[in-house]
Amino acid sequence: MLSLTYLAAEAGTTKPHNPIIPVWQEIVVGSIAFIVLCYILMKFVFPQMEKTFAARVDAIEGGIKRAEAAQAEANQLLEQYRAQLGEARTEAARIRDEARADAEGIRQDVLAKAREESDRIISAGREQLAAQRESIVRDLRSEVGTLAVDLASKIVGESLADEARSRGTVDRFITELGAGTGGR
Repeated sequence: MLSLTYLAAEAGTTKPHNPIIPVWQEIVVGSIAFIVLCYILMKFVFPQMEKTFAARVDAIEGGIKRAEAAQAEANQLLEQYRAQLGEARTEAARIRDEARADAEGIRQDVLAKAREESDRIISAGREQLAAQRESIVRDLRSEVGTLAVDLASKIVGESLADEARSRGTVDRFITELGAGTGGR
């Protein structure tokens, strides 16, 4: 196209056109098109883009605020859990100490009852031994007395059948026997 204009200018039909300076009709049409384009962009496109950018900024800032709120809530819950854990540990220590104290009390009670039972059994055993001993001593006295009377009858040669006399003889013999044993 440039070559046709240049050839036409050389032919003399039109004035030669300077390629650096645009034609005024093109400037007017380009300016009108530019103004219409700017108007359309400013009226319809830029507000829509601003809404989109504002929505994106709100979403990002809202997300950050929600994340910060969630973080603050999580920190608060963490502190509550830590406080509850501390209380639970304190309660567990208290319960453990009470259980130890109760166990020690029960142990002392059991030991006291065992001592009482042991003392009672020992006492009953001693009483039973004393009763058996007394019974054995009584049986031995009568048996020793009978044997002594029989022996004395054989030695003396007379009958010691008289009850009072034999009783006195047996008692005297046992007394002498007890005095002889006690002196050793």
